[in-house]
Amino acid sequence: MQVFNVEGMSCGHCVRAITQAVQAKDPAASVRVDLAAREVGVESSLTEQQVIEAISEEGYGVKPA
Repeated sequence: MQVFNVEGMSCGHCVRAITQAVQAKDPAASVRVDLAAREVGVESSLTEQQVIEAISEEGYGVKPA
């Protein structure tokens, strides 16, 4: 599982937006969001860079954990 630190997540809408952004690029992706820790875990065939781009496109600051 790839884990990323994501800035700016604060609510259920954020969780949905990030999950949908990743799954739009890999429908089989498993996305786990921990709002309190500001972490997103992704189980996917996408590369780390592809996941970062998908989350960044939603307006969040993201970097590998």
